[in-house]
Amino acid sequence: MMDELRELYQDVILDHGKKPRNFGGLEGYNHLAQGHNPMCGDTLVVYLKVDDDNVIQGVSFKGKGCAISVASASMMTEILKGKPVAEAETLFNAFHDMCTQDDPQLPEGVDEDAMERLQVLSGVREFPVRVKCATLAWHTMEAAVHGNEEISTE
Repeated sequence: MMDELRELYQDVILDHGKKPRNFGGLEGYNHLAQGHNPMCGDTLVVYLKVDDDNVIQGVSFKGKGCAISVASASMMTEILKGKPVAEAETLFNAFHDMCTQDDPQLPEGVDEDAMERLQVLSGVREFPVRVKCATLAWHTMEAAVHGNEEISTE
């Protein structure tokens, strides 16, 4: 069973890595940040269009990186569209905990469906250098909403 689940997770990561969703610039964006992971060489730009009610109306990314980095960015863009910025930050923190802790506790009110989708990336916890690959897009998104134009996972 574990081998089948691991293979499914690998398939999802490869699918998003080879055919990333929401890849490219975003017309009308009002938040942007560039992220860099010097350990792996991943570089991403995250574009956000946040409305007056602080809801993410659009999100995209461009850049290059390993399959884990690109898959994480692709999945993030699908999950965050339509979410309030505060919820996006809660998801980032929960995802980061999932990637770095053996038994993370989900914060109250977190989107459990989104966390279930992100579970495919949780295996990076076994490979600490890969945690930075999986979380780069999320760190970059957080930097963008706070007006920081650059972030590094050093």
